[in-house]
Amino acid sequence: MKKLVSLLCLLFCTMVYSQNITIADVSFIGAKKTKISFLKKVVPIVAGSVTDSTAILETVNQLKRLPSIANASFKLHKNTVVSSYNLVYMVEENFTIIPFANLYTSSNDDFAFRVGVQEFNFRGRNITIGGFYQKDIFNSYGLLFRAPYLFSANAGLAVSYNNLKTQEPIFFDDTTADYKYHNEAIEVLGLYQFNQRHSVDLGINFFTEKYNYIRGATNENVPQALDVNKFSYKAIYKYSNIKYHYQYLEGFKSTLNSQYVHSSTKELDNFLVAFNDFVYYKRVGERGNWANRLRVGLATNDETPFAPFSVDNNINLRGVGNIIDRGTGSIVLNTEYRYTLIDENWFVLQGNTFVDAGTWRNPGGELKDFVNSDNLRVYPGLGVRFIHKKIFNAIFRIDYGYGVTKNASKGLVFGIGQYF
Repeated sequence: MKKLVSLLCLLFCTMVYSQNITIADVSFIGAKKTKISFLKKVVPIVAGSVTDSTAILETVNQLKRLPSIANASFKLHKNTVVSSYNLVYMVEENFTIIPFANLYTSSNDDFAFRVGVQEFNFRGRNITIGGFYQKDIFNSYGLLFRAPYLFSANAGLAVSYNNLKTQEPIFFDDTTADYKYHNEAIEVLGLYQFNQRHSVDLGINFFTEKYNYIRGATNENVPQALDVNKFSYKAIYKYSNIKYHYQYLEGFKSTLNSQYVHSSTKELDNFLVAFNDFVYYKRVGERGNWANRLRVGLATNDETPFAPFSVDNNINLRGVGNIIDRGTGSIVLNTEYRYTLIDENWFVLQGNTFVDAGTWRNPGGELKDFVNSDNLRVYPGLGVRFIHKKIFNAIFRIDYGYGVTKNASKGLVFGIGQYF
């Protein structure tokens, strides 16, 4: 009966709203922390606009994409005096001050963690500020400011500072050495949204990289200490056509991330690195969600132990371990089926089954490396998600991946947010 009523309502709305209508007034119900002035700035429909239901639904989905909004809908009230409508948006807000903790194992299998806090709706204008502390053998920290709508409904700014210290394995001559890696960086990006689906981030990153040998193999051609000042030009192009309904996603998005890195030393060449994430979500029935990510990346093909693409638990293959290999090219496919086991007023328990598969081009290698069985890794597995529906990105995930290709490993991976 409920489905029949919903269908009739949909047919009625389609008949009434499919033609152009004049909007006399735009208002919002349910916004408490989020400024109404900010919401009116983001939504392109204003009093006096001539629009239709398709355009209004686009703005509803735009509201759902905001960190401060958990869900949104709309109503149209016809004015009896003049031939126009009052547009009312109903929004449910997220709780946006989010502490987080990420647990994992370091490269030497010790306990490691990252803790921090982020506010995703600073001053009620969907500005993100935050910071973190990380213990991964060494101490690290970072700060973030991101304001996509700082200057207008289309233009914003992002600034970040990171001081990261980790122990990194370096691979050469079929051997391994451990280095202390220190990266101190400040990044400034200009953010611009062409429309609701297309956006670009452009900017520059100034950073210092230091490598200091700890233990393992040595080679006279591999320095035991490096201290290099670098900068990179960065460009990120995003296309997003995703429909959101709480934990469920449907649609396609693509993110192209490209950088040109300039080094101050002759020991490390300048290089170009780019990768594209193609992501597709499909609703399956009332409780299912099929999620897929294809990542294709290439970098300047230098024969270096410091290649940019790594094989890692927390990036591409769940269960593989922490930075077990590096390459100058990468093709990774992640596919998983998410199923909602429990869905209450605020809490969701979600189970998932996945397959992660990837292959790499060796530093200085050839494209045929991608089809070399030695470089292919496949990791199926199972996972669970604990989700708070009214807190932005409040998803705690646990995954167990089990390798089925040669020399494979297995293991648990913890994290905040969906894997992709």
